Amino acid sequence: MNPFSYERATDSSAAVRAVSAHGAKFLGGGTNLVDLMRDGVENPTKLIDVNHLRLDEVMRLPNGGVRVGASVRNSDLANHEIIRTHYPLLSQALLNGASPQLRNMATTAGNLMQRTRCYYFMDTAFPACNKREPGSGCAAIQGFNRIHAILGASESCIATNPSDMSVALAALEATVHVEGPGGKRAIPIADFHLLPGSTPHIETSLKPDELITAVELPAPKFAKHSYYLKVRDRQSYAFALVSVAAGLELEGGTIKSAGLALGGVALKPWRSLEAEKALKGAAPTAEAFQKAAKLALDGAKLQKDNAFKIELAKQSIVHALTLAAKGAQA
Repeated sequence: MNPFSYERATDSSAAVRAVSAHGAKFLGGGTNLVDLMRDGVENPTKLIDVNHLRLDEVMRLPNGGVRVGASVRNSDLANHEIIRTHYPLLSQALLNGASPQLRNMATTAGNLMQRTRCYYFMDTAFPACNKREPGSGCAAIQGFNRIHAILGASESCIATNPSDMSVALAALEATVHVEGPGGKRAIPIADFHLLPGSTPHIETSLKPDELITAVELPAPKFAKHSYYLKVRDRQSYAFALVSVAAGLELEGGTIKSAGLALGGVALKPWRSLEAEKALKGAAPTAEAFQKAAKLALDGAKLQKDNAFKIELAKQSIVHALTLAAKGAQA
């Protein structure tokens, strides 16, 4: 680990000013950043501690939604009465992530900023990684790519996003609030994470000197009918091969609206607007769910080791939607 300096921010404006220094990074729970620093993947020259900015509240909003502070710990958010009651999809996703010890430290903002667990990105012994060294190539394309992307990948990168929380936020249509030198702005979750294209090292639309202050959830629609399904190689402390955040709003025996997002298949939470559109107005049947699954995987591109992911994703979507329709709880 390279030497670095440390500063504790006293307010968000001070944090933004401090992080403008070249090589500075924000430090929240540190569950991802510190690991990457140990492995030499991240080498910040300065850490700005933002754990004392009073961004740890969960509060109701006048519009019926909820504002979640950037520093709220994953365990606290998952078990918060408002979240468990009105946004069980988010609670389920959080409880499926990491271990209890890590959830006690990990923050809302940190979860949004999680970096890929691609083997070739995590191990600096592999020089070809466009995320670490732009222009160096992508070792995963010719390497072992069982866990890699089948949607939205490019010739520059086939990594996947590891965050369970972000998948649920995509299905719920959350908004990320940030603050920077130019003031405050709101970023729809669909626009927050970026696909790799030719610049896989640019992972989010967040500017280097912007601080995430909160995540806003709209008024709940899927409180009674939602399910988060995570398929992984082992039951605990493993990242998703495929995950599905499914939410249904049922009225009179038909689907009034739907939220459907996938994890483990792309470098961002993969929301399928086509599948959601097909579900709207349909009866919650196996046939409707199978049609949605097919639409969600339209355009999938395989690598040599991950062909199984297409059928796995389709079956997972059908299963998650079926359980959501029944009002099952993870």
